[in-house]
Parts: sequence; structure tokens; C-alpha cells
Amino acid sequence: MTERTDVLVLGAGVIGLTTAVCLAEDGLAVALRTGHLPAQTTSAAAGAIWGPHLVEDSDRVRRWSAETLDVLAGLAGQPAAGIRLVSGTEAARSPAARPGQAGLLAAFGEISPAPPGALPPGFAAGWRYTAPVVCMPVYLDYLLGRFRRAGGEVQVSPVRTLGQAAAETGAPVIVNCTGSGAHALVPDPSLTPVRGQVVIAENPGLTEFFIGLPDAAHEISYLFPHDGRVVLGGTEVSGDWSTEPRPETAQRILRDCAAIEPRLDGARILEHRCGLRPVRPQVRLEAEPAGTAPGPAGRLLVHNYGHGGGGVTLSWGCAREAARLARQRA
Repeated sequence: MTERTDVLVLGAGVIGLTTAVCLAEDGLAVALRTGHLPAQTTSAAAGAIWGPHLVEDSDRVRRWSAETLDVLAGLAGQPAAGIRLVSGTEAARSPAARPGQAGLLAAFGEISPAPPGALPPGFAAGWRYTAPVVCMPVYLDYLLGRFRRAGGEVQVSPVRTLGQAAAETGAPVIVNCTGSGAHALVPDPSLTPVRGQVVIAENPGLTEFFIGLPDAAHEISYLFPHDGRVVLGGTEVSGDWSTEPRPETAQRILRDCAAIEPRLDGARILEHRCGLRPVRPQVRLEAEPAGTAPGPAGRLLVHNYGHGGGGVTLSWGCAREAARLARQRA
């Protein structure tokens, strides 16, 4: 660590990185401590498309989502960021309401019902819209580069307790962006992991995304196209802590996605990824005054975790709010 550290950020997923970028670009001396580099975090396994998912339905989530949408749209088209505006369809096997985020996405084009004849077999209703789609490995590298260019320092070293983190830094502010790791670190028993597994396949020419919503008989299915590859999913298994990809799950994902898009049948598999979405009843974004948090006595502890499947979607809105809280003491 540097001699003077204003803020220590714990966690290098999209929430931790974005928070660290906001603080470092504000001129603070920021250290980022993580047990895993960004490419090994849950964020690297995300699809990912902008849209609230497995997260509370509230005014503050809508505000954070809108703020993040503006940033992602502004970055779209910059090759280094890995973000593009992509059109596609969200569909269900029974009549479906207009997506809740439709009002915000209207800036990129009309939100229109999908013609029934254009839907894959088994789907009864859907909506077409345009949204930012993010190539997460590229985007995480982009954020890491921004952080380092702003003078940020990265330390790869696991943290077992908040007390340990406090003892090993002189920073007056610690920001907890540990995602599912907060379950044990805080500890926070209200946080539940929701396991997600994806298959990365060679892109056979797909240019549009597709999201097949889950129901009692079907798991969620999605196809997110990128240059040369396509991310195929998915799973939503609550309470499962395993991050090892399962062959039988990969086969089911491939089968479901090929039924939606026949060009995927026999596509070459490039990679398997798995991550744990940090789901809790509400996003935890708050500051604990010095001396009230377990472990980091005399420090300001800011929590920014529990974003469910909406980490990318909420990232900039939440990071800016967490940074404002951190600056009260830094």
C-alpha cells in the first residue's frame, strides 16, 4: 500500500471497480484489495445486458439504473470499453407485460410488441427493444485501466474479516464491495447466492440478443452476441455456492439456446463460466459511523453490495453514491 491511502475498496467485481474509479478520479488515494482479479469475479461471468434483474423494485433502483444507463450509453461504441447498443427480444411462454425498464430504454428506439410469428417455438409473447450489451472481460479490463491511470493501486490478497482489512491499512475509509463474499465477511445472513452458469460459444452470425423468461417449467434462457462469440445462458439456482461449471448444465443451456436459435446447434464451445449473484431483500448502500461496525474501529465503513443480477445495471449510480458517502471522511 502507499504511505497515504484515503480509501480502501474491498472487491474487484464491477461494483468494486466502478466505485474505485469514481473515488480515484476524484483525486483520492485509493487502494483496491481483492482475493481475485476482475477476470475471476462473478462479474466476468455475466452476460451482460443493462436491465434490473433479481434486485428490489424501488425508486432508488430505478434512479441508479437510469444513471448507469446514461454512462453505458455514452461508452457504447468505444472499442476499449466493450459496450454496444444491441436490439433484440425479451419473450415469455405466456402473455407478458411491457418490461419495467421500457421507459428508460425508449431513448434508443421504440419498445414494441414482438410479432408472434417472429418468436421461437414455445414463446407466446415478447417485446423488442435496444439496450447496452457489455462484453464483461473487456469492460472489466477497461475499468481496471481507468483505475490505474487515476493512480489507483491493486493488491491481490484475500480478506477474511473487516477487522483484518482495517488492521492492514491506514485508510480512514473502507468501502465494502465484496458481493456474495459479504455473506461471511460482514457477516450478512440475508444475502443469498444465486448461481449463474454460462457457455461462451463461437458466434455463428448472431447480431440480436434474446432473453427467454423463466416459468415453472423452464429456466431462463439468453443469447448475448459479441464480436466472434456469443454468451449463452442460463441458470438461477438460489443457495448454491458452487462456482464450478457443471457439464450437464452446460448441455441443457446449449440445448435450450439451440431450440431458440438453430444456428447455435453444433457451435464451437470456447469457454465455460460460473458466478454467484449476490441477492438480498435490498441493496445495501449505506455508511456505518466510526466505531459502530464490527472490526474497523475508528474507520468509516461504507457498504455497497447485494445488487443481485443487476450489478452492471446499477454500477455507476451506486458507485457515485458510495463515493459521496466515502468522501464525508476521506
